[in-house]
Amino acid sequence: MSAEFISRIFGMFFFAVVGIQVGIENADVFNTFPPDVTTFIFALVGMLVGLVVTPYLTVRPVQLVRRAMNEVSADVLLVSVVGLAIGLVLALLLSYPVSLLGEPFGTLIPPLAAVVFGYLGMSIFGVRAREFLEIFMSSSSRSYNADGGRELLMDTSVLIDGRIVEIAQTGFLGGVMLIPRFVLSELHQVADSADSLRRNRGRRGLTKLNELQRDPTIDVEIVDDDVPEIREVDDKLVAVALQRDAAIVTNDFNLNQVAEAQGVMVLNINELSNVMRAVYIPGEEFALHVFQEGKEDRQGVGYLEDGTMVIVENGERHMDRTINVEVTKLINRPAGRMIFAKPAENSNR
Repeated sequence: MSAEFISRIFGMFFFAVVGIQVGIENADVFNTFPPDVTTFIFALVGMLVGLVVTPYLTVRPVQLVRRAMNEVSADVLLVSVVGLAIGLVLALLLSYPVSLLGEPFGTLIPPLAAVVFGYLGMSIFGVRAREFLEIFMSSSSRSYNADGGRELLMDTSVLIDGRIVEIAQTGFLGGVMLIPRFVLSELHQVADSADSLRRNRGRRGLTKLNELQRDPTIDVEIVDDDVPEIREVDDKLVAVALQRDAAIVTNDFNLNQVAEAQGVMVLNINELSNVMRAVYIPGEEFALHVFQEGKEDRQGVGYLEDGTMVIVENGERHMDRTINVEVTKLINRPAGRMIFAKPAENSNR
């Protein structure tokens, strides 16, 4: 059972008890009905209110807070807390002279000033966290961080894919990983989708983002950069990359083409995967399990451990067997590598 369902059940009983109490206390007012009927009506109304309203008072606020905490990076959170403290100090300095005013201003303005100044301090410092950190640390983080690394804009597809976590942990990326807030919004929309497949993909992306944020060896930031006049997320990402002189990390082929056409550097995870696959040259032999028939007559198909498809000439008769094959031709495509082979002589024996 979900937390929202449990909260509705508890809320239904709680508000039913409240409704019974209200009905008992106001039985004389609603003298049109007998006291028992009035109490019963209020109990039903309380149950209905509890069933509808309780998640919005309990589970939904907690989910919003958790989502906000997941989206905010540690440095932005720290700077926001500093801004909140400065705002409260300013409100405290203002409260003493204001408290000398007559009623009701001397009583109402100090707490109101604390709320307003605290909110303004937290909001201003949170929005301008990157600029304040640059001032405090005396080092530019626009294109290069203190270690000379690049700024890398993460696409939604690369977070859903998940391999970026292992790649980042190896240290080969060498830069600050930036997650634009509009990318997070798209990821949340996918995670809230009615389609179960899309919903699972979105939740996987959020899980991988949390793994990146929790790893102390990976520098991850949530940025508020946006281009409001552009609606498409991919176009926004390219525009932000041009503004920040940053690279885009993706595995989306179309985004790759569009970004490169506009002069943006792209790090494509699929291209990296293709480069890292095992290299075989014509004449080499290796063991392969033939899984299925090919599209052409008498062809068999198998796969290497890295997912590379191997098409075996006259491999149909070796179905569901592991045989030695000899490479005859290799084809490299943007979508992946394909190997053509034939059964080795020792396989026939």
